[in-house]
Amino acid sequence: MPVVKVYNQSKNEVSSMELEDAIFGVEPKEHLFHLMVRYQLAKRRAGTHAVKTRAQVRGGGRKPFKQKGTGRARAGTTRSPIWRGGGVVHGPVVRSHAFKVPKKVRRAALCSALSRRVQDEKLWVLDKLELPEIKTRLMKQVLDTFGWDKVCIVLPEVDETVRRSARNIPGLTVLPVAGLNVYDILRHGHLVVTVDALNRLYERLGR
Repeated sequence: MPVVKVYNQSKNEVSSMELEDAIFGVEPKEHLFHLMVRYQLAKRRAGTHAVKTRAQVRGGGRKPFKQKGTGRARAGTTRSPIWRGGGVVHGPVVRSHAFKVPKKVRRAALCSALSRRVQDEKLWVLDKLELPEIKTRLMKQVLDTFGWDKVCIVLPEVDETVRRSARNIPGLTVLPVAGLNVYDILRHGHLVVTVDALNRLYERLGR
């Protein structure tokens, strides 16, 4: 089992703990990272892009010129796709870009991402993370103490004091355990988890 040190907010080591092999000790699978990033970004897409077909473009009811005798190709409407201002053929339509990924695959990808952070020694465990008031300065002091730049902090549940203190700091993301995902783990250099959040994570992934 991987063993990690537990720190307080002042970066003093207070204890150590063993991590579950089934979650933090698996062999990372790169192809799952690629799959999950595509999955998450596809679900974010609004899918509201659309263009008008020849049936939807306004006007074009009158035949632009007579059928014969002009030397031009016959035309029945100015809203034909070959005319300027006409409809679009095979253009984008309103749709969902999301696709399905099995639950077991999503769990395996998350365990792979967590294990990768352990292997890279970029997983930090805090005994707790609490701020006395909503101040960006207080949150910045914690980051400077540990030397973190791009960091994802995971809490057992939403903490408004911490969340609002962190929202104006570039490169910092604060998530509850329920919102922890592969994309945010991979795009941050460090992953910080509190002891309570770790226990909640075990419950979520099935210890």
